[in-house]
Amino acid sequence: MAEPELPPTNVDETYMELLRGVLRVCLNYKPSCGHGRRDGVTLTEFQRIYREDEFYSWFGLDSPLVYAAHKVAGGMTSIYRQIGTGCQILFHRVLQDTLGLSPANATWSYKVPTTNGKSRTLSLDGRIPIENITKSLRCATVESWLKNASAHLGLKGENAANLHGAVFEVRQGYKSNDAKRQNADVSNASSAYAYRYLPVMLLLSVQIPENLAERYARARWLILRGTVSGSSIDSTYVFCRDVLGYDLAGFFQRNSSMQKKGNAGGV
Repeated sequence: MAEPELPPTNVDETYMELLRGVLRVCLNYKPSCGHGRRDGVTLTEFQRIYREDEFYSWFGLDSPLVYAAHKVAGGMTSIYRQIGTGCQILFHRVLQDTLGLSPANATWSYKVPTTNGKSRTLSLDGRIPIENITKSLRCATVESWLKNASAHLGLKGENAANLHGAVFEVRQGYKSNDAKRQNADVSNASSAYAYRYLPVMLLLSVQIPENLAERYARARWLILRGTVSGSSIDSTYVFCRDVLGYDLAGFFQRNSSMQKKGNAGGV
């Protein structure tokens, strides 16, 4: 008997609460305005500080409009970061629910040596170890997808045949060309293959510079973009629907008005 997909009404509230818990940080965001205060400054504090500074007061920078500009600028950075973090947590949970994985089995990390003779732990945002999938129908589907993904990346011989599963780096999108982050991602891909896992860059949006996508493709990342059409080897939402058996795009669409309302309050 085919295993039914997860009923949306049974999981939407659970998944939304995962996102809300992370996005609440944005609701309470206050800019530090260069004062290094972790809890930020209020409008009243901002106006006092700027009015006491003769130079800023001469230019009228103690205006509530200037404070609002600081709040929006920092708030946008915060909301991108928090949406990304929330989606990492959400995807990790989806892997558990759809494939019957334990939290530990859906997690992947590895150690690398440091110059002081110790080691540090690096991790990605999700893992599908084929041997630990407890839902038989999904296991066959994942195996078929892994074979197709390997062929798409041009993997041959043992590199394609001996994979234990896939590991995922989840991002809401890319807004910068951070060389340090790129180098770390390329290194993660090499380590994933060393541990016999296919590295997958799972993007919730289509925001990624083409030169960066090309570099990741050369490093043999499978790149899934945030499109609602395509195939399971190039679209995040098709992958979630056809391979995991959960309509992630449908989840976001059903809860779009609630997400917009919450994010508007954050900035």
